Amino acid sequence: MKIAVIPARGGSKRIPRKNIKLFAGKPMIAYAIEAAVESALFDRVLVSTDDSEITALARQYGAESPFTRPAALADDHTPTVPVVAHAISECEALGWDVNAICCIYPGVPFIQTGDLRKAWELLERGDGAYVFPVTEFPSDIQRALKLNEDGVMAPFFPEYELIRTQDLEMAYHDAGQFYWGWRDSWFQYPRIHSHGVGLPVPNWRVIDIDTPDDWTRAELFHAAIHVK
Repeated sequence: MKIAVIPARGGSKRIPRKNIKLFAGKPMIAYAIEAAVESALFDRVLVSTDDSEITALARQYGAESPFTRPAALADDHTPTVPVVAHAISECEALGWDVNAICCIYPGVPFIQTGDLRKAWELLERGDGAYVFPVTEFPSDIQRALKLNEDGVMAPFFPEYELIRTQDLEMAYHDAGQFYWGWRDSWFQYPRIHSHGVGLPVPNWRVIDIDTPDDWTRAELFHAAIHVK
């Protein structure tokens, strides 16, 4: 059985109630649920939450919420892997035979079902314990600068200061959208990035929505790409 697990706790400090706040007319979490359902990849689409309002909305948009996430796994410092491992254990306690899990974050209005399918194909090939989307940094990380207390700039990596940018190795970062993994991977490998295969996606549709400014930028971009 393949399942999607969408971890959506009720507490959000920087953007209060972020997971159910309306984004372009829909609760933010609806985009993750709809992408999972429309992909036709999953036998079950679940939302792991500690919040009754999120549970109700999840069911409204086609997901299940057959268990309540404990408070110990719903604070600001809880990593993703233990939350997914808990969800797997709860599903197995219900008698479900789970073998592959895709954790889809709830704040992903630009997620594409095609990426979910391509990542599943990569996981099936067996090259890694996980597969997740990555995208290029907008600038060369080897040429990163730091601002000293006196206002003078200094390179983090002085050895690359005079190297042409076209001669520097391309660097990627996690797109922060989803993670495919085998059942055992979620229990054996807590470091996803060290045991995963990357699926490159264009950086123009990767926006990490953590602050009110991020939210505004994402709404403006969403409106721009959905102009009729």
